[in-house]
This record gives sequence, C-alpha cells and structure tokens, in this order.
Amino acid sequence: MKTVQMTKEDVANRTARFDKLQAMSTLKDNPIVPQAAKDIFLARKIMPIVLEQTQNAFGSLAAIYGASGLTMNISVCPPGQGPGLHAHHKTFETFFVLKGSFEFYVNDDASEKVTLNQWDTFSCPPGVCRGFRNVASEDSVLLTVITGGVHDRNDISLPPSIGKAIDAYGPGVLDEVKKIGLSFDAGVETAA
Repeated sequence: MKTVQMTKEDVANRTARFDKLQAMSTLKDNPIVPQAAKDIFLARKIMPIVLEQTQNAFGSLAAIYGASGLTMNISVCPPGQGPGLHAHHKTFETFFVLKGSFEFYVNDDASEKVTLNQWDTFSCPPGVCRGFRNVASEDSVLLTVITGGVHDRNDISLPPSIGKAIDAYGPGVLDEVKKIGLSFDAGVETAA
C-alpha cells in the first residue's frame, strides 16, 4: 500500500499546542450579547482544536482544520457554569473530563444525571438533549469531541425555554445568538 509523506509544514499544520489555542471566535467580541447570556448556552471558555471549514456554531478559528467530520475543543467552566440543554441532531458529542467534575443531565426534562470526575467519559448520541455544569469548587476542564458527517456541524438546537432565558437579557440579544446558526426548537414536535 502506498503511503503519504508529510512535510515539516504539513506536520506543523496538523499540530495544536495548548498554549497557542485561542478562544472560540463566535460572539467573542459581540457587544449585544452579555457574558451572562452566553453562559446559558456556551461553556465560559471554548478553545477549538479541530474544526471542519464548514458552517458551525463554534466559529471558524481552530488550530487544525479538517478531520473527516471531527470537531474537538477544550472547554473551561468556572464553578456552577456550563451550557444548558441542547441537542445535536446528527452528531455524537463525547465528553472527557481533564480536570475537576461536571454534572451532565440528559432528556428534554433533564431527568437523568451523571457526575463525571477527572478522566471519566460520557458519550451522548444524536437527538438527545444534554447539558452540563461544573460541580467542582474551582475551574473544571473538559475535552469535547463531536463526530458525524463533515457538513453536520451546525445541527444544534436548544429548547424554547433557553431562548426565553437569553431573550430576557434585552432587545436583540436572542436575534444575535440565532445568527450563529442555533435554533430554539429542541424537544418540540414540528409539522412535516
């Protein structure tokens, strides 16, 4: 079998250095959406490692581009913070705790819960509402891997209640959030 050879530049383009990772570009400098509104649906700090160069809610900034539909990022959440319920309709989302503890909750009513500590993993299948929050007394760090089709990056929706909570931060805030490609119909049956 013939193999592919990588140049020094190829290797550099496929390498991510933790100390060089940058925070997610989506809504980063948006003056309309306050941090408290972002905290409802995003981890406080998300550092994309690998992204496809397709439309996605994580922005377009990453250390590595293109890995057959894989998205990988590191999230840092202060105590008590983490994204609320949301669903990925076509992709798996797998979480690996690097530091601290997170409580994950699933289903439309968040009825099932599991707490993960350092080195624990939870993999959520497509179509299930999930959310998580840091339950440690200091910042917790999470590696998130999203897998699926290359063009399935923008498959995220949130329950209408999350949209209402974001909208409560003032005129135009929810509209700005919708611009990144999120919908607020998770758990809601829609007519075909």
